[in-house]
Amino acid sequence: MITLNYRYRIYPNTTQQQTLIEWMEICRSAYNYGLRSIKDWCNSRKCLIDRCSVEREYILGADLKFPSEVNQLNSLPGAKKKFPQLGKVPSQVLQQAIKQLHRGWEYFQHRGYGFPRFQKYGQFKSLLFPQFKENPVTDSHIKLPKIGAIVINLHRPIPSEFVVKQVRIINRADKWYASINIQCNVSAPEPMPHGHAIGVDIGLEKFLATSDGVIVGPPKFLKKMQSKLKSLQRRLSRKQKRSNNYSRQRLKVARLHHRIDNTRKDFHFQVAHTLCDTGDMVFMEDLDYQTTAKGMFGKHMLDAAFG
Repeated sequence: MITLNYRYRIYPNTTQQQTLIEWMEICRSAYNYGLRSIKDWCNSRKCLIDRCSVEREYILGADLKFPSEVNQLNSLPGAKKKFPQLGKVPSQVLQQAIKQLHRGWEYFQHRGYGFPRFQKYGQFKSLLFPQFKENPVTDSHIKLPKIGAIVINLHRPIPSEFVVKQVRIINRADKWYASINIQCNVSAPEPMPHGHAIGVDIGLEKFLATSDGVIVGPPKFLKKMQSKLKSLQRRLSRKQKRSNNYSRQRLKVARLHHRIDNTRKDFHFQVAHTLCDTGDMVFMEDLDYQTTAKGMFGKHMLDAAFG
């Protein structure tokens, strides 16, 4: 089984954009409501020895079950009758918001830290459509339930052997993207070592150096834009939150972050493409990038994004 993700730019009209943003806010409220239920249940099962339980703790029944993923998904039909706005969102998209919450909860239980946080206004930036009866992608449009056809820039075609499994709609700054997950039911053989081998060493003074003597300088995307980003963020801090000026300034900051991200990603793809064309095998260091990103050079390590 081969699974790939293709990302394309999409261009929804004004009505479609307003609908998608409204759906994101509804999914955000469902996510926060589910998280509130989990936190209330957890707080009702503990008692601090230096606090009065009447003032501090939540009083919930001892027989109340934990609000698990299955329980919260089963309660959605009843919640739609109480809150009609939930019915505006496709049922599977709303279910994915609850599943996203419980994936974070399971991740927290596995690691022991990183408790899921409430999503603030405007922080829920994606919608997942997990299932399609037929291929929603054509040469110029992508068809979504309750939305209709959205113009898409299909800069590379989807292979005919692959099937579209799910689509995630993403809002970055003022741009919209569709991340399409495709699968092909074939078995990929394990490649055998062969041909010309290249060893790659990475660093901050030089981005990478290969065993063939090729040296790539550090791009330093964030450092080049840091003064401009600092100026925009300072102006943003002086705006009144939720005002029109705050929204416009926040969008300027988001656009600059998005530009830095796209520039870095394009550089990585070009370097990786050159390495794959040069050699048949590529060997790199097995480094713990999460640990190195927490040191005194963490900012530069994250800017280079070696991981």
